[in-house]
Amino acid sequence: MTRFRVAIARHRLSSGVVSNWTRNCVTKRLISAGGQHAGPVRDSWQNRHMARRPGIFGPASSWPAQDLIAFSAEFDEALVVAAYTEGVFPMPLHSSGFAQMGWWSPMQRGVLLLDGVRVTRSLRKSARHYTTTVDTAFTDVLDRCADPSRPYGWIDADVRRVYTSLHATGYVHSVETWDAEGRLVGGLYGVSLGGLFAGESMFHDPDHGRDASKVALLALVELLADEHAEERVIDVQWRTDHLASLGVIEVERYEYLSLLAETLAVPAPAWPQREEPDA
Repeated sequence: MTRFRVAIARHRLSSGVVSNWTRNCVTKRLISAGGQHAGPVRDSWQNRHMARRPGIFGPASSWPAQDLIAFSAEFDEALVVAAYTEGVFPMPLHSSGFAQMGWWSPMQRGVLLLDGVRVTRSLRKSARHYTTTVDTAFTDVLDRCADPSRPYGWIDADVRRVYTSLHATGYVHSVETWDAEGRLVGGLYGVSLGGLFAGESMFHDPDHGRDASKVALLALVELLADEHAEERVIDVQWRTDHLASLGVIEVERYEYLSLLAETLAVPAPAWPQREEPDA
């Protein structure tokens, strides 16, 4: 059991969302492990051709006790990847009247463990009506997530530019949901670093895509469910009622940050090979 799972287990034990059998097993493991990770530390994810800039936001102990920890005029691919390795993600501050990028690290972080996904009978039934793909329509997914008619939209031209570039270099991935008519009716995209998938946004077509974004999430979980499944974490930034219904829980910021390095050290999942465009 990784330290991240130990931390989540503590949350589940205290909130009463696990069975008695699981509670007993986890309690025994916490006692035997002393609350620490007992397994070997894996090689760093940094062999993925982009070096981390350490401490770009300063020590976490100096961050304000709020979700927004910094803002900057600078915004590029290297900064975004470095931010994720420090438990921080970007989101523009346009709605607040600032023409700068906001950098966020929620006090209560929404996370999903692969074995914590809740799949209702109705969701299983809906999933039968769709097919899913990976990285075949990233631009379309990004466009739909950035639809200006959606409330609280935040995906601007800078976000599009940087995340499109990161998709081209293999850091960002999308999952698409299609209906029987071949329409894109749902999807999601996010950043993949080691054992972390940091979800950025998801959407569904209100007319043709009931549960389509949820089906995309199930497809993502299936893709990540390899031999390292127990060590992988899906970060959803904030827990909403919608995400909570799928099994997302909250962890304290300090806990998330203290366990992040171990998650990043997990080998990356086997994302499908992309087809090269015709010359």
